[in-house]
Amino acid sequence: MKGGLAIADQGLITGSHFALGVFLARFLSREQYGSFALGFAIFLLLTVLYQALVLEPMTVFGGSVYHEHLRSYLRVLLQMHVAVALSILMALGVSAAVARVLGHGGGLPGALAGAALASPCILFLWLARRIFYLQLSSAFAVAGALLYCALFAGGLVLAHRSGLLSPFTAFLLMGVGGFLSGALLLMCLRPRLRVSTTALHLRDVWKGHWHYGRWALASAAAMWVPSNIYYLLVSSFSALEKAGELRALMNFAAPVQQTQLALSLILLPYAARVRHQGGRTGALTWKITLLCVSGGIVYWIVMIGVLNPQTVFRLLYSGKYLEVAPLVAIVGLGSIIGSAFFGPAITLRAMESPKSIFYARFVSSLFCIAVGVPLTWALGVRGAVWSIAVSEAVAVLVIALQLRAKQREVSFGLGALSHTSTQLSTFPAVSAK
Repeated sequence: MKGGLAIADQGLITGSHFALGVFLARFLSREQYGSFALGFAIFLLLTVLYQALVLEPMTVFGGSVYHEHLRSYLRVLLQMHVAVALSILMALGVSAAVARVLGHGGGLPGALAGAALASPCILFLWLARRIFYLQLSSAFAVAGALLYCALFAGGLVLAHRSGLLSPFTAFLLMGVGGFLSGALLLMCLRPRLRVSTTALHLRDVWKGHWHYGRWALASAAAMWVPSNIYYLLVSSFSALEKAGELRALMNFAAPVQQTQLALSLILLPYAARVRHQGGRTGALTWKITLLCVSGGIVYWIVMIGVLNPQTVFRLLYSGKYLEVAPLVAIVGLGSIIGSAFFGPAITLRAMESPKSIFYARFVSSLFCIAVGVPLTWALGVRGAVWSIAVSEAVAVLVIALQLRAKQREVSFGLGALSHTSTQLSTFPAVSAK
């Protein structure tokens, strides 16, 4: 039930963003849509900071050490949100100014400016939704996502009818919907949190977040490279519209990725709690991996085998981007392979070992630089999607090795502790005298 609500919650957010991508691809020029795709990729790069230092540590610690003090913890999290979100706003604002000074056309400066204004509000919604999952209560998060979807879709239609549709207004509408939905969620959340006598301080919480998040930050940055660097590459090697072509392809992989993200909102706090209470997560890893891979296979069988990619492209994009429709099969292959990454990643995060995830993504990023860059230069969008698929395979192989090594390390430590305890129990008790 809770997992289904989590998927519904993430599905509403993902569905609205997928609809946004389709809507903009239909009604904007290729160059403007390429500007949106590139601006969104840069936005995701900068939000890596927020996800690594705020959201991911919150999911782990909020499900374990701070689980009984969520009201005080939320107050500290809001302070952290303001600091990190303002930093992202400034970075995107500077990027927009630089793009305008350099004379980039196609709406790229406007896209970056819109992302700058929208980013604190979008991140505010992410934080508000994530808090509910710490209590394994996703019903309110679904309501907030539904409100966001309605506000965003309604604003998008009005912008199109009034002739104001652009990459800038698209980001701005995301920000308005995020702020209003996040504010409503926090109003609903406040009465549900128990008053705690323990006062948490920003400095102490930040130390824990930084200790965990520094590796999560490196991991998320490395994770951004295989998924988003190709928007920069294809637009640099060819034209800005090529980024739009790649985005049109990768839109079809978004439902699989976002479903896995939705499950992580439930599974990561649960896995962290199981590990915190001394349980073993090995079986859970295999179940999560099997669930994600099988779900990905079913999705792509329907998308490629049942539906015709050419027909889908005509339906969604009004006949645009048909030249890249045959590449959907390669995107599907990379998506299925990448689904196997999810189970080990959840387990390693619950074991508070984001460093292991970083190693896997770092090796994958090295592949992108060493092989993906020349392949994209030679083959364009085709080379980019092949590079993404192979880099996912590299990441899965490395993270499987990292998980195996971490589990051996933990088992060895527990075995040594048990052996020491057995030896100590053989000594006679010391007299109180």
